[in-house]
Amino acid sequence: QDSGSTTDSETLEQLRLDRHSSLGGMGLFDHITTAPPDPILGTSLAYNADADPRKINLGIGAYRDEAGKPYVLPCVKRAEETLLADTGISVNKEYSTIDGPPKLKTLTQKLIFGDDCAAIADGTIASVQGLSGTGSLRVTAEFIKTFMPPESHEIWVSNPTWGNHNTIFAKAGLAVKTYPYYKLETRGFDFDGMLKALKEDVPKGAHVLLHACAHNPTGVDPTEEQWKAIAIVMKEKSLVPLMDSAYQGYASGCLDKDAFAVRLFMSMGFQMYMCQSFAKNLGLYGERIGMLHVVCGSADAAKAVLSQLKMVIRPMYSSPPIHGALLVERILDEPASLQAWKTELKDMADRILEVRSLLRKGLEDKGTPGTWNHITDQIGMFSYTGLTEKQCERLISEHHIYLLKSGRISLAGLNKGNMQYMIDCMDEVVRACP
Repeated sequence: QDSGSTTDSETLEQLRLDRHSSLGGMGLFDHITTAPPDPILGTSLAYNADADPRKINLGIGAYRDEAGKPYVLPCVKRAEETLLADTGISVNKEYSTIDGPPKLKTLTQKLIFGDDCAAIADGTIASVQGLSGTGSLRVTAEFIKTFMPPESHEIWVSNPTWGNHNTIFAKAGLAVKTYPYYKLETRGFDFDGMLKALKEDVPKGAHVLLHACAHNPTGVDPTEEQWKAIAIVMKEKSLVPLMDSAYQGYASGCLDKDAFAVRLFMSMGFQMYMCQSFAKNLGLYGERIGMLHVVCGSADAAKAVLSQLKMVIRPMYSSPPIHGALLVERILDEPASLQAWKTELKDMADRILEVRSLLRKGLEDKGTPGTWNHITDQIGMFSYTGLTEKQCERLISEHHIYLLKSGRISLAGLNKGNMQYMIDCMDEVVRACP
């Protein structure tokens, strides 16, 4: 090589310097700012970093047993055992179809809509497996934005709602609006406010997100009569329900009771979307297993919708994971496993109901200022305690009890071992920060 020629390493170094100069001395990604921590996941990170032995995590929405440990349902363990035995024989690790196993569709449809649902028999429901509830909602939002008319690109969600709902819909390009839901004065349901908004504010053809049961984050649900009134108004206004069912069976301990609202809307002939998750009620959080069901007006429409849902999924994540799907399929398809799940699910729901009763009784017996009946009036995994932001901050900083600053707590983090500490600390912060 000539002494005057440029080596490859010198050329690369010059290109690097040129690139650095063109960016004004900055690195390619130096302009990226650090995102704020997710409120729920950030709470768990703070909890994990705390060395205090009294600490309690009431932030994340995952079930814990009486010992405060993550819980794998016995019916899931048995399904895992049979699945392992069949792996390499009747079960393999090939790709799933874009929309998930056909049998899973029918089983999950019957679970949420009922065994006698005419739409199942008529083939008017288009179903696809989704990445739990979050993924199913995102696919729904993309489908709405891509295929539905402009007037339906507006979605109304409860105020408050699960923190991820607004972002999911906004990222898909939908306009997110809110309707009244929680009444601070009563720490209960603002039925009149919601009904008024549906009648006067929500435009014809818009989508309305409804929590099928165990509203997150408030734990406040409409009564059956209130659900009927909501459905009538939505029918009159041609509003499109998008139901999110993350807690079927977990709220009351009964799968059928918790499906009341869904089956009511079906009985009234609504065409609608249903996003179904098995994270909470089967404890399959990390398996990311859920379903999206679109209830259509005819079998031909359902076929067309299914074909386009698959076209939404294909460039998004290609096909869903198989393991969680196979577990759900086996549990729902085997009568003994299904019955075992129902029993285990009721045990989980009953423990949360007991926690509610103990917390309320403890605060009332202690004479903690305020009223606490809302703790048992609410339902599901979460309680909107009514604690102020200052009171929540004091629980975290002084007592190592981690919760959202909205006052929402996950009751699954409480048990007989830490209940009195929780009661004493709530009493202290209420008195210290009235």
